Amino acid sequence: MKPDDSEKSLLAEQLDQVFVRPSGREPDQMREVTFKTGIAPNANGSVLCSFGDTQVICAVMVEDKVPGWMRQQKVQGGWLTAEYNMLPHSTTPRKRRDRGTVDGRTTEIQRLIGRSLRAVVDLKALGERQVTLDCDVIQADGGTRTAAIT
Repeated sequence: MKPDDSEKSLLAEQLDQVFVRPSGREPDQMREVTFKTGIAPNANGSVLCSFGDTQVICAVMVEDKVPGWMRQQKVQGGWLTAEYNMLPHSTTPRKRRDRGTVDGRTTEIQRLIGRSLRAVVDLKALGERQVTLDCDVIQADGGTRTAAIT
């Protein structure tokens, strides 16, 4: 049995009463997305990516060398890798800094970012270069990995 229009509108009304975003956005309303380039002047390129209250600085550095494993295996082309970290003040409660070891969540996100970008970059066209993307979350309000990839 399919619900009629009056049942659908009643359900929508009940959901509106139950589900209220802390930001006040409607359930179907996107976050404001902004990009500010040149945020890290020592990087080859950088951007502050904001998805609503989520803010991630992404900076890229290019080195004229490839990882040792690529030289040993005689792999042609370049490499792209990503590092991801949430700064301690990016969320509550305070997130402890990764010191020496990286937690499982961070490792998974770093791999996701790297794989996503390697899928759309012509690594052979890079020549013998390594591109390192550093993604630092300065404020987390959901969607940090999506902001980093974007």
